[in-house]
Amino acid sequence: MDENVDYKKYEEYYSDESFLTKLKNFAKKAGVKVVYTALKLFYALKSDKTPTWAKSIIVGALGYFILPIDLVPDLVPVAGFTDDLGVLLAAVGSVALHITPEVKAQAKEKMQDWFGKTEIDKLGNE
Repeated sequence: MDENVDYKKYEEYYSDESFLTKLKNFAKKAGVKVVYTALKLFYALKSDKTPTWAKSIIVGALGYFILPIDLVPDLVPVAGFTDDLGVLLAAVGSVALHITPEVKAQAKEKMQDWFGKTEIDKLGNE
């Protein structure tokens, strides 16, 4: 787990509905990498195979993502989602064993709905 991120601090901001709403509203602006990383965490959270300790990290990271106030405002072009991506990637690193091929497939399927196949192909074997 990344010691620099206090995941517990952000758990209260998380709900499935607020996460999906923000992600869908900012998907194009956030970019493929941020959205795919967030969706992998979301689907790992939904998996019965993911242990409670990992779900706690995921909820904290997704809570940070949907928090309306963060280090770099999401309205700032390009830089606005860099802090979000950093937190999401730290969480992915912490729970990587629970980002299964099934979880990745679910994330890619949702990505295809939002971005189309061309953008998904850019992800390669991630």
